[in-house]
Amino acid sequence: MTSAAHRRPWFDRRSRHDAEIWRLALPAFGALSAEPLYLLVDTAIVGHLGTDPLAGLAIAGIVLTAAYGICNFLAYSTTAAVARRVGAKQWKAAAEQGIDGLWLAAGIGVVMMIVGIALAPQIVELMGASSAVRPYALTYLRVSLVGAPAMLVTLAGNGYLRGVQDTRSTLAIAVAANAANLALELLFIYGLDLGIAGSAWGTVIAQWGAAAVFVAIVIGRARVVGAAARPRGAGVRAAALIGSQLAVRTGALLAAFLSATAIASRLGDTDVAAHQIAFQLWFFLALLLDGIAIAGQALTGKHLGADDPGEARAAGRRMVEWGVVVGVVLGVALAVARPWLVPLFTDDATVEALALDVLWIVALLQPANAVVFVLDGVLIGAGDARYLALAMAVATIGVFVPLALAVLAFDGTLLWLWWALSAWVVARLLGNAGRFAGSRWLVAGAVR
Repeated sequence: MTSAAHRRPWFDRRSRHDAEIWRLALPAFGALSAEPLYLLVDTAIVGHLGTDPLAGLAIAGIVLTAAYGICNFLAYSTTAAVARRVGAKQWKAAAEQGIDGLWLAAGIGVVMMIVGIALAPQIVELMGASSAVRPYALTYLRVSLVGAPAMLVTLAGNGYLRGVQDTRSTLAIAVAANAANLALELLFIYGLDLGIAGSAWGTVIAQWGAAAVFVAIVIGRARVVGAAARPRGAGVRAAALIGSQLAVRTGALLAAFLSATAIASRLGDTDVAAHQIAFQLWFFLALLLDGIAIAGQALTGKHLGADDPGEARAAGRRMVEWGVVVGVVLGVALAVARPWLVPLFTDDATVEALALDVLWIVALLQPANAVVFVLDGVLIGAGDARYLALAMAVATIGVFVPLALAVLAFDGTLLWLWWALSAWVVARLLGNAGRFAGSRWLVAGAVR
């Protein structure tokens, strides 16, 4: 029988992995928060323009979150592939993969901008916007799509820098971009009286500035190791192939978000406005947790690239432990801060009361969210994209969709909808934890 002295506590105060985890995780949060912070700032500013503009932002914002979220493979697959090359000390190959990611991102971004602007009326209609809300949603969506190429290039640039274990540069860029966004929005909305369009233009300008800085950094580092800035056809195709599996996974994830907002909009304008506040706070907290997941991507890829699966598992286990701790802290903090947070986003007493109720559920979800996001990062870093796509599809189609449809069928409330989202999170938790407990994700080598 194992003695108490040899039993491993569920959480050790010290671990050899801690310094490396937090060196990557803390700055990574700055880069991860870029787009959600854009929308969080927009929500706070536009919310004081009225309930209809806020509801319009909710609809356009979730569409943009979904579109950019599906393209997160530009960051995630690049991080994992580059980190493996770094672990194997193949510096030129790592830089070439970063360059290929930038070109792929630029191409997808241009297509997204053109197609999105052309189909914006149909997209807003599909999301169930009322006649009062539709003009605001359409304006914000069309203007924001001008920044699509810049946003995707930023994702790819983030992926490369994370892969080479540099999250400090991503933090500096994110802080500068969000400061510029806030200043521009205040100028455009309150100085020039441009309304919701001014909010969108401030974000677009900040996105293009951030993208320019990422391109300069990645190309500069590539030249140092002798990598050319031109695209490699084979490399771009390989990045697209790997990314397609992650896109399926992310698409299933964001289908839940999109359908939740579409259902909330059909419950009423007050419901969708309250949902926007709750969702943006949930998403912002998720990215605090996802900072650890980014460390998971980078460290897992590096350890597997260095042919050390034992260290990959040990680092992953430690990140799960930290995720639980951080998740509990965030949940308690949100529960306590609810009465002060919600008035920042709305002056409508009805919207405020409903948002306060929903945020209890958001607070309770944080520990489970933590484990889900951290294990997502570990498995993405291992290149286990095919499993993640399957697990996410099962959770979304098999759990969330039936429960969400039941909300509509039985005239449920916004609280019902958020309990359905809670069940979806638990399904994801079970799928990721089961995979991590096994060994099929532990494939070592510079290329999976």
